[in-house]
Amino acid sequence: MNYIDGFVFPIPRDRLQDYRQMAKAVAEIWTEYGALAYQEYVGDDMTLNGTRSFTELVSAKADEAVVFGWVVFESRAARDEANRNVATDPRVADLMASSDSGFDASRMVYGGFETLVQLIKDGRD
Repeated sequence: MNYIDGFVFPIPRDRLQDYRQMAKAVAEIWTEYGALAYQEYVGDDMTLNGTRSFTELVSAKADEAVVFGWVVFESRAARDEANRNVATDPRVADLMASSDSGFDASRMVYGGFETLVQLIKDGRD
């Protein structure tokens, strides 16, 4: 079973395209260091009666979108090694410094997760 890092954070709507460019570059770096998949999505339908929303969780403002994503790894050990490598890769620091994406790590909710249930329907026989 796989291991994932999951994350949620707000991004100013007017900077989503800048953020997307940075995220694509970061995704390539993560996969170089062993990530099996890297996915990010922008919030669209953010409420369900009787539940708390991601918007509320990250205190997103009216002009901010919520980004939800995860990175899939073979194992926690593979994740730990990738995290060490990504954290020291100068390309990541350069991307963060040169981007005007509005990303603020202090507003990100993050966690590492072990598989509980995994069903992937891929259409193959």
